[in-house]
Amino acid sequence: MALAKKINAALLVYFLGMVICFAQSKKSKGDDYFFQYDYQKAISAYELDIAKGTLTQQQFLNLADAYFKTNNFEKASDAYLSLYKKDTLMSNHHFNKMLQSLSKTANKEKKEAFLATMSASFQKEFLQNLEFNTQLLEDSNVGGEMDFQIFNLNGNSPQSDFSPSFYGGQLLFSSGRLQDTKRRYVPAGEGYLNIYEAGLQSNGQILAAKPFTGITSSNYHKATPYYSEGLRSIFYVLSNTEDGELSFDGNGKNALAIGMQVKDGRFQLLLKDLSTSFYYPFYDEKTEKLYFSANFDEGFGGTDIYFVHTNRGQIMSAPINLGPRINSAGNEIAPYIFEDSFYFSSDVFYGLGGMDIYKSNIDVGAFSIPINLGKGINSSDDDFGLIMRNEGDGLLGYFSSNRPGGKGKDDLYGFKVDKKPGLKTITLKGKVVKRNRKSELVDKVAVRLQDVNGSILAETYSDEKGSYRLEIPWRKELVLESSKERYSNFAKRFTEEDLREVEIINYDVEISEYDDLVEKKEGQAIVKLKKFFFGRSLSQLTPEIETELDKVVAFVQDFPSVQLRIETYTDSRGGSSTNFRLTQSRSDAIKKYLVQNGVPSSNILYSIGYGEDKILNNCTNGVFCLEVLHKQNQRSLIVILNDNVLFE
Repeated sequence: MALAKKINAALLVYFLGMVICFAQSKKSKGDDYFFQYDYQKAISAYELDIAKGTLTQQQFLNLADAYFKTNNFEKASDAYLSLYKKDTLMSNHHFNKMLQSLSKTANKEKKEAFLATMSASFQKEFLQNLEFNTQLLEDSNVGGEMDFQIFNLNGNSPQSDFSPSFYGGQLLFSSGRLQDTKRRYVPAGEGYLNIYEAGLQSNGQILAAKPFTGITSSNYHKATPYYSEGLRSIFYVLSNTEDGELSFDGNGKNALAIGMQVKDGRFQLLLKDLSTSFYYPFYDEKTEKLYFSANFDEGFGGTDIYFVHTNRGQIMSAPINLGPRINSAGNEIAPYIFEDSFYFSSDVFYGLGGMDIYKSNIDVGAFSIPINLGKGINSSDDDFGLIMRNEGDGLLGYFSSNRPGGKGKDDLYGFKVDKKPGLKTITLKGKVVKRNRKSELVDKVAVRLQDVNGSILAETYSDEKGSYRLEIPWRKELVLESSKERYSNFAKRFTEEDLREVEIINYDVEISEYDDLVEKKEGQAIVKLKKFFFGRSLSQLTPEIETELDKVVAFVQDFPSVQLRIETYTDSRGGSSTNFRLTQSRSDAIKKYLVQNGVPSSNILYSIGYGEDKILNNCTNGVFCLEVLHKQNQRSLIVILNDNVLFE
C-alpha cells in the first residue's frame, strides 16, 4: 500500500505516534493489529468479532478505518454510513472519510443525499469551497490548463521520498531510506525518516542524494525541512526525545515537535507537546509567521493548518487556526507561499483523489476560495508538498506523489512552467460606493456574477466596509450586477478582451440611493435639484438648467421604472393666459431635453404648465413684493408619480 494512504499523505504512520500497547487491556486482537497499522490483519480479527457479536462501536469504527486504509471503499462507506445512522462516534474527519469512500465507489446518489442532510450544519465557507471546486473540475469550458511535463526525479528510491525544499542550489527532502538495519521503523517497514540533500541540475533533475548533516543528529524521525534564507535557518519536525530516547505522553504516544537549526549555529525547539504532533513547518519571511499542520483536538477535521507570530523565528503567540476557508473535515498539510498565493494539500472528499494540492490567493491577510490545481499536478492518488520558485524565464517546482509509475512508495516529481500551474479562475473585488458621494460605502448590497445568458454564477453581499469579492472558474464573458432595496441596480459587462490576461479585477460598484435623490416638496415626491430660473418671459434652457436636468437623466437611468410629471410655475406678474403658455412652453422644453438625452418618453406621463395657479406666498396679483419673493413662485418640479409603489 502507498505510504501516503497510511500516514495522511506520508505522515499518518510516522507522525500520529507510537502507542505502547502493553499498558492497556485489549478486548480484540483487531485492536492490536489496528494500532500497529497492520490493517489487513485487523480487518480479519474484527470480522471474526462481528460473527461472535463482541465488536464494540469504537472497534467497528476502527474496522471502517481499516477498510478505508486498505482501499476497500465499498465496505468502508457501508460501515461509516451504518455508524452515522446510529449517531455514534463519527467525527468530522470520519464524515470526510465516508464521503471519500462514496466518491471512490462512484456512489453519487448516497453522497449527495448525505450532503443534503448535513448541509445546514456545514459552515458557509465549506459549502462555497465545495460548490466552487465541484464546478471548476466539472466545467468543460474552464480555461487555463497548461501544457507542461512532470518528471520523476532520478534520485528517488524504493522507499518513501517526499517533502522537497529548496536549499540554495540543492534540494532537501524527507526519506524513509534505511541507514541502519538495527534501527527500523516497523510500522512503515522502512528506516526512521531522515532529511537528505541533493544537488540541482539545470534540467531540474537532482544529483546523488546523501544524508543532510546540517542539523542535530538523532536516531529518530527528522523530516519535512524548510530553509529560510533570511534567517539562515532550517525548520523541521523531529521525534520528541529525552536523553536521546523517545519520550511518550501518559497514553504511550510519541509525537513530533518542530525545531529550528541555525546554519552553522545553535538548535532550538520551537513547538512541542507530547500529545500533539506538528508537521510541515513553513516560515514566511514577509510576515514572520511560522505556518505548520497539527492535529489539535479543537480543529475542523484531521490535521489543520495553523500559524504562530514570531520575532525572527522566536514564537510570540499561541497557534492560530487558519479557519474554515482553508481547513476542512479532511486533513490539510504542507503550507507554502509563493508570490501571494497560498499552496497546501488536502484530502477533502471533493478533490480528484486522496490528497490534492490547492491554491488560495492572499489579499490583505484574507484567503480566497482554495482551488484545486487540476489534473497533471493532481491525480487520483495522493499529491502533496508543492514548492516553487522563479528559475530563468519560468518557474521550477517540485511535489510528492504516490501515483503509479514511480520508483517507491512516494516519489518526488519536478516540473518547469512559464506561469503558475492550476486551473484558471477570475476574481472580481472592490467596494460598493454611492455614485454621488464616493467616500460613502454601502453594505448589504447583493453583488452577482452572471453569464451572458443571465444565469447566476456567484453571489455575495458587501460587508460593513462596503467590500465584496467574487471568484469563479474562468469565463470568456461576464456580467457584474448589484441590487439593494431603495438603491439603483448596477450592471457591467466584461468582454473576453477585458478578462483575457487578468486573474484579479479591482472594480468599484457605484450605485445611487433613492432617498438621496428624492425629497418631499409641496406634498409630493420630487427629484432633488438645485432651484433654477428661466430668463424673464423666456423658455430657453440655460447651461445651469441643463446641468440640473442632467441629474434627472441620471436618476431615470438609475431607477428606470419611475413615472414622472413635469410641473412648471411662474409668479403673478403678467397676464394669466400668458403665464400659462409660458410655463407650458418651459415644461415642454424640459421634456424635450430629457428625451433627447436618453429619458424614454414613456417615463414622462405629463408635461404641464400651471402658470400662476399655485402661488406659495402672498405675492398675488396687485401685491407689491420684492424680486426675491416673486422668485419663490418661479419653479419647475420633476414629480415622481409612483413613489409610493415603486419598491413594493
